[in-house]
This record gives sequence, structure tokens and C-alpha cells, in this order.
Amino acid sequence: MDTVTHDKAPEPFTEHAHRLSRRLRAFDRRHPLLWDLHFTGFWVTAALIDHLGGGWRNNAHQLDVPGWLLLTLSLGLSLPLLIRRTHPGAALAATLPFALVNAWTGAALQAALLQLVLVYHLTLRRPLRNLWWATLLVITPVLVSAVRHGEGTWDQQIGSQLMSVAVAALIGATVRTRRDHTEALEDRARRLESERDQQARLATAAERARIAREMHDIIGHNLSVITGLADGGRYAASRNPERAAQALDAIATTSRQALTELRRLLDVLREEEKERADLTPQPGLTDLDQLLDGVRAAGLPVQLTVDGTPSLPPGRQLTVYRVVQEALTNTLKHAGPHTTATIALAYDDQAAVTVTITDTGTAPPAPPDSRAAGRGLPGMRERTALYGGTLEAGPRPHPEQGWRVRLHLPEEPPQ
Repeated sequence: MDTVTHDKAPEPFTEHAHRLSRRLRAFDRRHPLLWDLHFTGFWVTAALIDHLGGGWRNNAHQLDVPGWLLLTLSLGLSLPLLIRRTHPGAALAATLPFALVNAWTGAALQAALLQLVLVYHLTLRRPLRNLWWATLLVITPVLVSAVRHGEGTWDQQIGSQLMSVAVAALIGATVRTRRDHTEALEDRARRLESERDQQARLATAAERARIAREMHDIIGHNLSVITGLADGGRYAASRNPERAAQALDAIATTSRQALTELRRLLDVLREEEKERADLTPQPGLTDLDQLLDGVRAAGLPVQLTVDGTPSLPPGRQLTVYRVVQEALTNTLKHAGPHTTATIALAYDDQAAVTVTITDTGTAPPAPPDSRAAGRGLPGMRERTALYGGTLEAGPRPHPEQGWRVRLHLPEEPPQ
């Protein structure tokens, strides 16, 4: 029985909270000073209210502390919050003198608890080794108060303060871990997206090269055959009308074949007709006879010899077919009149194949690779490289004349 899983949709309130949180963080990144001023102003106001409203008296050890000193201590313990994110260590060190005076005088202002906020930011933004001296700095005023005023046991006061520091540090470490994890996920997502785009570009470039190679093989060969037939028909028109009619029939046949192959290629490119395109095979070794018939009709005598039994997979057959097609096309274009061509196919028992195409062209010498200029020779080399083979193309050794192309595809490695 098939089971269908569905992604759980987020709750509307949770989604709204996440959206609001992202907006607040984005605003804070754009205007960090504005948030720092608001945060610091809130706690400065709270410290002043504690001083002016007399709430500090509920926890004070001494009630005769001067008003100006209380105001100074309130500001000294709260104002350093303004630099808590950029310089948390310096902000915590700046509160130490005021915390010591607060403990020594017995004022016991609640603003001293703001040191825990600085411990949180120190854990969030600095190496954890800084917690050692930060803890000592926060514990020192507690020791001074215990020695000076002696209220409560030492273990109670120090233990309570250590617990508060541990909670602040734990919250900072948790937030830091979550932030680092989120940043790592975002960085990985960016890298994966970049790799995906790069792979897509590489795949697109490879597909374009493949299409260009196929188009060159199809159009270049068939147009060369048609050109040869047209030239022959023109000369035969005045002397032998029957041969001219045969040339026209061959031109029509070759044109239809070219159109069929182009439609086949375009069908492969159409995703919506992929199933139909897959049913249409690419040219193989069984199509060599038809290829050679077309070349012979264009005026190039070709002789084929086969040694061994062919047992190649379709991909290798297509490579052999295209290399033979390209070599004969170049012969038709460049070899000159009264040229003949020979094709030797040799198979061995390990599914390796060697193909040698030679011609007896007597055209004037041409620069290297000029007979395979453009996409011809590079296309043949690309096809050969796909199967780890070798391709040699060049003039035949002296005193022989003409051109030779030799393709060797080694044994297909076991899967």
C-alpha cells in the first residue's frame, strides 16, 4: 500500500514570528547604533528609576550613601552597555570600578546585575577562554561585599553569583551555536546553488557542442554529396539526360535523408516528445552501406573491407559511423577529381575496433587540418575521447598521395 507524505505547513503564528524576526535582524544590521541606543537607554532609565524612586533601599546594606554617588554608580553600571556588541570585554572591565564601589559602600544597586548581560555578549562574540577572567571580574564585587558587610554565608553569595554567570554564559553559547549552525547552512546552500548553476552551465555548453557536432555531421556530409551530384548532373545534362535524371533522383534521396536525420535530432531535443525520440535509433554500422551508396552516387568510388565480427554497443557504432562520414565528406570536398577511397574495418574478440579511411586525392597540398577545418576534426576527436580511443588524421606518407584517417577504439572496460 502506497503511503503519501506531506510536508507539514508552518503555523501562521510561527511563520509570522519568523518573518518579523528576520525583518528586525535586517533592520538591526542596517542601523546597529539605533538599536544599541534604545537598548542602553532602556536600562539607564531603569537604573535611574531604581535610584530616584528609592527602590535601591530594599537591598542596600547602608542607607546613607550620597545621592551623587548613587547617580554616578547607576550611570557607570548601565552606560557601558552601549558598546556591549563591539567591545564586550572592555564594557565589562569598565563596570568593575563601579561594581567594587557599589559593593564597598553597601548601596547594592540592582544595576550591578547588568554585568550578566555583558557576560552573555562576551560568550556570544568572543572566544570562550575569556569566560575565566570575566567570571573572576564578576565574582570580585561579591567577595568585597561579603568581607565588608558579612551578610549571608560566602558559599551562598558566591554560589548564587556563579550560577547566574553560568546561566548567562550558557544562553550566550546556545545562541552562538545556533547562529554558527545557521550561517554554516546558509553558506552551504550558497555553495550548492553556485555548484548547481556551474553544473547547469557546463551541461548546457556540452549539449550545445553535441548539437553543433551532430548538425555539422548531418548537414556537412549531405550537402557535400548533394553538391557533387549537382555538379555531375550539370555536366551530364547536355550529353546524357538519363544520367542527369539519376543525379536529380539521388539529390532528392539525399535531401530527404538529411531532413530525416535533422528531424530525428530535433525530436531528441524536445522534452515533451522524448518517448517518441527514444524509439528512433541513431545511425549505426548497419547504415554504412546506405552512406557509401550516397557517396558513390556523388562520384567518389569507395571500397569497404571488414575483418572480424562487429559487436559494438550503439554509442560506439555511432562514433565509427560519424568518423567515416566526416572523412568521406572531407574527401568529397578537398580531394579533387579521379579520387578513390578505401575503408578498412577491423574488429577483435574484445570488442575493440580499428577503422582506417584513406583516399588517393591529388589536390594541391593544404595546411595541416585544413581538410577538417571548423568542427570536423575537433568533432571526431571529441567523439573518440568519449570512449578512450585515438584518432589520427593527416597526409599519407610519401610517396603515396592522399589523406588518411585512422580511428581506434579500445576494449570497453567492464562495468
